[in-house]
Amino acid sequence: MAEFFASPRVRRTPFTPGVEAAGVRGYTVYNRMLLATVFETIEADCAHLRKHVQVWDVACERQVRLRGPDARRLAALLTPRDISGLSPSRCLYIPVTDDAGGMINDPVLLEAGPDELWISIADSDLLLWARAVAFARGLDVEVDEPDVSPLAIQGPKSDELAARVFGDGVRELKFFGCGRFEFAGVRLLVARSGYSGQGGFEVYVEGGELGMPLWDALMEAGRDLEVRAGCPNLIDRVEAGLLSYGNDITRENTPLECGLDRYVSDARLGECIGGAALRSQRERGVERMIRAVEIEGVVPPCDRIWPLLSEGRPAGRVSSAAYAPERGAGVAIGMIERAFWDAGTELELHTHDGVRRAKVRAGFWNAA
Repeated sequence: MAEFFASPRVRRTPFTPGVEAAGVRGYTVYNRMLLATVFETIEADCAHLRKHVQVWDVACERQVRLRGPDARRLAALLTPRDISGLSPSRCLYIPVTDDAGGMINDPVLLEAGPDELWISIADSDLLLWARAVAFARGLDVEVDEPDVSPLAIQGPKSDELAARVFGDGVRELKFFGCGRFEFAGVRLLVARSGYSGQGGFEVYVEGGELGMPLWDALMEAGRDLEVRAGCPNLIDRVEAGLLSYGNDITRENTPLECGLDRYVSDARLGECIGGAALRSQRERGVERMIRAVEIEGVVPPCDRIWPLLSEGRPAGRVSSAAYAPERGAGVAIGMIERAFWDAGTELELHTHDGVRRAKVRAGFWNAA
């Protein structure tokens, strides 16, 4: 593969010095920022994540800030999820949809202060969409990108590490619970969330000057916990069924097709953008759906979409896949057509390195 050249257009993060010192071996670009992809190997990184604790630079999860009297009204327009449960102590995963019900993003929504919400986004430009909606509806709200950079603490020892730096109160956070905890005299927003199947926290670091002091503090506090730098791991996220916007989800897919039906409230479909299209699809039923797919043997790197066929008939596609050594098989996320999505259905997967036998599973391996 050709060498990757960084530039000011692809931004470094407040934690990049720590990532580089830890020996990062690969990057991708996410929201026009650097995101590490591997430190040792994907397999070794996964094994460590599942046993110990890692600190991840996920500053690429940029924030779209909504400030003003109509901040909550704008947020409600953007998503078919009922956001009435949002509070300073609870954040929400939300699908964001366009007028056709297609997914624009699948972020986390947080209440950062009075009349101030943060939308912690996946890899698409939600800022311009939110600004356009606010302008078109004449809402009294300011929409911008604040200087906030998330840092994740993930793995089975994450509670212990977080408590050593932020205090024992952080242990009390429930799943998707959040609160303010002090570091270096600053009260930072911390949420029990993250892009792994192992559990942990995301710390929303306000101001780049705190980036490396927090990174160094976590590394020092976690020495005996075998802490190390890490990053979102392909094997772990596929086995947990964690979807990747731009890979497994695009604007061509609706939340109902992506297995996110529980985040689509019937009561909201008359008010949110895309609600009419989603109501219509729910009534007639979806024609394709995200499914877990097991692949026989070793699989090559999934750097493109792989078609799934059944006796020559198109049956769907695989968008994320990896070889899982513990299972001796490939694990994958697929968008499968209705006629073929039943568990146990055997299909042919056409990779760029040959055909593999594949089978639709009833569920993901480590789903919550």
